[in-house]
Amino acid sequence: MTTTSLKIGFIGLGTMGAPMAQHLIQAGHQLFVYTRGRVPPTIAESRATQCVTARGVAERADIIFTMVPDTPHVEDALFSESGVAAGLSKGKTVVDMSSISPIATKDFAARINALGCDYLDAPVSGGEVGAKNATLSIMVGGPEAAFARVKPLFELMGKNITLVGGNGDGQTAKVANQIIVALNIEAVAEALVFAAKAGADPARVRQALMGGFASSKILEVHGERMLRRTFDPGFRIELHQKDLNLALASARALGVALPNTATAQELFNSCVAQGGAAWDHSALVRALETLAHFEIGQAAAR
Repeated sequence: MTTTSLKIGFIGLGTMGAPMAQHLIQAGHQLFVYTRGRVPPTIAESRATQCVTARGVAERADIIFTMVPDTPHVEDALFSESGVAAGLSKGKTVVDMSSISPIATKDFAARINALGCDYLDAPVSGGEVGAKNATLSIMVGGPEAAFARVKPLFELMGKNITLVGGNGDGQTAKVANQIIVALNIEAVAEALVFAAKAGADPARVRQALMGGFASSKILEVHGERMLRRTFDPGFRIELHQKDLNLALASARALGVALPNTATAQELFNSCVAQGGAAWDHSALVRALETLAHFEIGQAAAR
């Protein structure tokens, strides 16, 4: 069966899921969709068929994608009374693109496999912009044959698509990604607060650093947000908190120390205590400014 003849299911039409599903529709695929909230107009006005349950999606589709907020939401979408598992028949493929627990993912995969179906975990990086522009990085865990079957669909949603390994390995890669992003944000924030309180112009310090080994996408994008005080999300602190919770819980289970990840999480916790759960994660700088009793913007006022 070719991908052009496949019936595709998509569960979860939020900030990320809606544009991802839209790319599949625009490519000419027949979509069956379900979401807890209101179906976005772009999907409602398309050729997609709206289903009243996740089970209804699974009954009609050959490949079923899920894109929901957290581990409990995936479990509910898959295994509730009206969930995906109840509507599966042998030979179908379930693809979870949410960012969830690697440990839970292995359990979910085993339960889907027991029904005679394949399971891929395929979390993404790139945010809302990447979802809209179909430039997501997609990290996949699961059987190679299932990956090969679904890859043409991944290519409609992303650019950097990697089969990392078996089930759970895609989620492990995503957790590693979020560790790196959080620690880079923390490092940029520390450097800019330090430079500003020392009396240097933080904007010029950032400009100088962009030309050397300290240069990074985080310094470029998030450093600018810190300087401009533009903390409307991009990627909300509460979502990055969730990802670091996954990292720390997995680390405890594995017996791995993640001391700097724990520190970054405490700084995010401080931001949330200040009412910043919905701030962009670059606003982590505010926690460091509180500790320093100094805001980056004060340097320009001297």
